[in-house]
Amino acid sequence: MLCVLQQIDISYNIIGWKMGKTVIPVKDFDVEADCNNLRAAFSGVGTDEAMLIKILCNRSSEQRQEIAKLYKTMFGKDLVKHVKSETSGNFREVMVSLCNDTPKFLARICRNSIRGPGTSEGALINVLVGGTKGDIAAIRDAYTKKYKRELEEDIRGDTSGSLKHVLVSLIQGNRSEEGANHALAVKDAQDLFDAGKGKWGTNESTFNKILVSRSPKHLKCVFREYTNIAKGDDIEDAIKSEMSGDVKDAFLGIVRVIKDAELYFAEQLYKSMKGIGTNDDKLIRLLVWRSEIDLAEIKECFKMVSKGKTLESYISGDCSGDYKRALLALC
Repeated sequence: MLCVLQQIDISYNIIGWKMGKTVIPVKDFDVEADCNNLRAAFSGVGTDEAMLIKILCNRSSEQRQEIAKLYKTMFGKDLVKHVKSETSGNFREVMVSLCNDTPKFLARICRNSIRGPGTSEGALINVLVGGTKGDIAAIRDAYTKKYKRELEEDIRGDTSGSLKHVLVSLIQGNRSEEGANHALAVKDAQDLFDAGKGKWGTNESTFNKILVSRSPKHLKCVFREYTNIAKGDDIEDAIKSEMSGDVKDAFLGIVRVIKDAELYFAEQLYKSMKGIGTNDDKLIRLLVWRSEIDLAEIKECFKMVSKGKTLESYISGDCSGDYKRALLALC
């Protein structure tokens, strides 16, 4: 199923309404004024959280990096460290995330997912299946620079089995960018069928080889051919019936991002707030990350997933205080 917005030709730039990003560069950007206002927000008794939201949630990543650079020059203090010392809880996590550029932010997510007892496989899967070839290269570089470690080696050390193989393959960032080859698509579809529903047990390495390396255009053709070979069954049906746990989530994530990335992320946002409790880490991660990519389309897809309710209404019901106001500003 494709999200409604992807079934029509969107040309809103003609009338000045740019779909995709919800956070865009502010016009008449005055970096020095922003630095002074942030400094004032930290001065005196208490912190002016409204000013932090007004500035950090309403500037593009590039503008925020300019602010962080000049802030240190003007006041001799690192902006991230100042934010950490003056805020707390989920609100602090949003503000700190915004102070880092996107590769550093995603590298930080990966590091936090690996560090400590156990590994948060869901966060790694989200980041690696949703990142472009360029994104993954930038994340690897940022991870090495920030932590003096190799992301691939950390993933190898903290994951195991088929999931490790999928994540290590994804971190290579070697997905083809070529168009679809129909003859190869038919062969790939048959190979996927033979590796799953067509045999006893599942050859996950075949799924890994094809789903991680082929181009998005080619894989869409593969998925169509698979349905023909499997007599109406979708590739997702095979993954759900033949796999389990995190490796199932990883392969489903790859397929769903290829089919409709905005719908995939809308589903992830919905899951972060559905039921009792909120997965705040996932909610923050997705909103900060996608606000400068495709959150406008994700919001429309969210209405489909939630049967008509808006993303903003879910956030308002699940979050509170400055944390809620910061997330809503990103929307």
